[in-house]
Amino acid sequence: MNDEMISRIKALKEEKDVVILAHYYVDGAVQEIADYVGDSFYLAKVATKVKEANILFGGVSFMGESAKLLNPSKKVVMVDSLADCPMAHMVTKEKIAEIREKYDDLAVVCYVNSTAEIKSVSDVCVTSSNALKVVSNIAEKNIFFVPDNNLGRYVATKLPEKNFIFNDGFCHVHKSIAKEDVLKAKEARPDAEVLTHPECTMDVLEISDFIGSTSEIIDYATASDKKEFIICTEMGVFFELMQKNPDKRFYSVGHRQFCPNMKLVTIDKVLDALEKMDPEVVLPDDIMESAKKPLERMLELAK
Repeated sequence: MNDEMISRIKALKEEKDVVILAHYYVDGAVQEIADYVGDSFYLAKVATKVKEANILFGGVSFMGESAKLLNPSKKVVMVDSLADCPMAHMVTKEKIAEIREKYDDLAVVCYVNSTAEIKSVSDVCVTSSNALKVVSNIAEKNIFFVPDNNLGRYVATKLPEKNFIFNDGFCHVHKSIAKEDVLKAKEARPDAEVLTHPECTMDVLEISDFIGSTSEIIDYATASDKKEFIICTEMGVFFELMQKNPDKRFYSVGHRQFCPNMKLVTIDKVLDALEKMDPEVVLPDDIMESAKKPLERMLELAK
């Protein structure tokens, strides 16, 4: 990454009154130039507090949509409009309507990794770092958890008093982390602790030393007096882990835990998006109104 490019990005940010938000899974060079780096819950909160008139989002489309929903008066621009999350599309409005017909006393709990359209027909949003807290604060007994099946099952193990209905969505990166690979990695690094994202499958969670969101994994590894960790989440997180812990070692489970969509977000595209202030996130007014409510309710219940 050349100095000229960094200088140009910094100058454009000032000139156009832009704040750059980046997710932990995007390229390290983008994390380095961003004003705020975090997981989806942190970025959702930050988006509501920034003073700049414009937000440039280094992440996938649902994150940009969430920022727009929470900040209707700000212009939100994506670094790459093609960076999308397959899981976000793994539930339909029709499926939600069908479950509402079947169950009384129901809350549709929508993981933030979902489209604005799905949020618009949900009762509350959650992220991996606040799902447990938010769902435990919901009065309804029946919980339809969309779109991610694995996070839903993890939360269900902690709240036996609720009745969960699961959707069959998943994150392909986390689902690809197999129990046998984790066991092999553990065998190769017997002193390493296994830190796992709750989007992984239940059999992987069961053999983990710690389960948490991306930011919780970073905090845990940073506070730990252990020196070696096997990381069961997208490898973009290694950048921040190593920044904060240069004396510690981090390992994948032996294959590339890699989200091709997140990796579409590059430093060249940051510059391009700043120059053009495009592609902008634009949502229909009716969706803006209805999809904002579950996000605001999440921020309220997660306090």
